Amino acid sequence: MTDLTNLLDLDPAQLIAYCGELGEKPFRAKQLQRWIHQYGASDFDAMTDLAKALRDKLKTRAFISAPKAISDHTSTDGTRKWLLDVGQGNAVEAVFIPEENRGTLCISTQAGCAVNCRFCSTGKQGFNRNLTVGEIIGQLWMAEFEIRKTKGIEPGPKGERQITNVVMMGMGEPLLNFEPTVTALKLMLDDNAYGLSRRRVTLSTSGVVPMIDKLSHECPVALAVSLHASNDQLRDGLVPLNKKYPLVELMAACKRYLAYAPRDFITFEYCMLDGVNDSDANARELVALVKNPANPVPCKFNLIPFNPFPESGLTRSNNVRIKAFAQVLMDAGIVTTTRKTRGDDIDAACGQLAGEVQDRTRVQERMEKMAEYQKKFGKDFGRIVEISS
Repeated sequence: MTDLTNLLDLDPAQLIAYCGELGEKPFRAKQLQRWIHQYGASDFDAMTDLAKALRDKLKTRAFISAPKAISDHTSTDGTRKWLLDVGQGNAVEAVFIPEENRGTLCISTQAGCAVNCRFCSTGKQGFNRNLTVGEIIGQLWMAEFEIRKTKGIEPGPKGERQITNVVMMGMGEPLLNFEPTVTALKLMLDDNAYGLSRRRVTLSTSGVVPMIDKLSHECPVALAVSLHASNDQLRDGLVPLNKKYPLVELMAACKRYLAYAPRDFITFEYCMLDGVNDSDANARELVALVKNPANPVPCKFNLIPFNPFPESGLTRSNNVRIKAFAQVLMDAGIVTTTRKTRGDDIDAACGQLAGEVQDRTRVQERMEKMAEYQKKFGKDFGRIVEISS
């Protein structure tokens, strides 16, 4: 028995190689790719300009399948969220955000997340596994043609493209699932698939320094960095990965990336947490960080009002505080925007994507045990505390 190949798993070069194994010329791969990614076809018989012999061959050796939607919800503001089944009791979420002049799809790259940032509900449910290429690009494939179907827009390049921008800001840390993520990126950029420009595809990372460098050489797209803190001590508590790759290393990696990036700035995402990271002093520290004469990093800041969830123990900064914080950055000449909260009535806003994950990392279990011990032995149980002499 020959194992069937999901053609959504193959980037352009891999599809050419696959067709070569079938005894077909490279132009057949381009035809096949257009049918899959521009027409949304999953039935080989519908691919009418392929030779019947090739179609028959494909039917016995390949298939085209994206994750199936478990649920599909549309917010009052038009934001649409799908919960997608990726097997073994795991489900991930993808979110489409329509705007007047563009449509942005937020894509997941892992079932759960092992980074466990304090302000993100995804991390609180733990991590199960990396998604495959087909499961990543399949979110774009599914969403583009579902939206077209809803609007009565024909598939194919003549139909108006609904998704003009992609952000890898869903569940998971993309750079900890590097190869499948990059393969999916190459499909998004290919003219025989989705034909998106590098400027319209953004990868968001919590700061995996070696992989930022690797991405710059293999497939540089727009880069967003989840910063969320103005100094190492604060970031260690909010983004645990900072203990491995502290701010000085992260800033140096961002500067190196700009030599290859399609944009001349890095976007820093900053979740506004009341009384934690939102003071004017924090804002001034950020200015000093990115304008360090030894290593200035051209950037813009995207301030994100926190979307609370019970396990975080955090609350959202009020609008007056966010505005004052932004003003400090803007007075220093840094472009600063405040992200509009979208889809929060269907839990589709930033930091709210949770899906369903069979947690191999047992995060919930460990959190519950820690809460039990802190109740028994005091709130500082399990924490490193300084004892003054």
